[in-house]
Amino acid sequence: MDKVCAVFGGSRGIGRAVAQLMAQKGYRLAIVARNLDVARAAAGELGGDHLAFSCDVAKEHEVQNTFEEMEKNLGRVNFLVNAAGINRDSLLVRTKTDDMISQLHTNLLGSMLTCKAAMKTMIQQQRGSIVNVGSITGLKGNTGQSVYSASKGGLVGFSRALAKEVARKKIRVNVVAPGLEFDFGERNVTVKLTFLWKQSDAGGTG
Repeated sequence: MDKVCAVFGGSRGIGRAVAQLMAQKGYRLAIVARNLDVARAAAGELGGDHLAFSCDVAKEHEVQNTFEEMEKNLGRVNFLVNAAGINRDSLLVRTKTDDMISQLHTNLLGSMLTCKAAMKTMIQQQRGSIVNVGSITGLKGNTGQSVYSASKGGLVGFSRALAKEVARKKIRVNVVAPGLEFDFGERNVTVKLTFLWKQSDAGGTG
């Protein structure tokens, strides 16, 4: 069976790094981003027969259409990575309602919609794996990121519950919570990306 991985937010940052790793492991990739040209550039750098798609994850009809196109052109998606996300850092009293809504829609609702779309095929196959990219701020909070923290914290609760729903279908759901680790050397400050927490398979914690 073909190994097909859809990476939402795969054109940059963590999503792009994940896509590169999955390509090395032999997966056929769907690189999904709002900007199709950027997605195509990222897919092209991977070589092989990987494809690019444009999608706004906050819009259910676009998510559904994207999954239909991926299945038509790549095959059934059996690995899903949700790395699409935005932040609008600001103190809550200064945050515009539109910015609150856009963060919740992209960071939380978007992952819910892609997981829902992926479930149909994964349940039929009785296998699949989902990784949702959260943030350490979703666990600990951070000044000026109350809305972003809420969206990422909600993603943790959603993923825990979904993992319990689909474990009997042999579908795994995990969350990773990246954070910044500052190493103060003699002359330089280096920033390391550390995965500080992960939800283990079948809804447990590890």
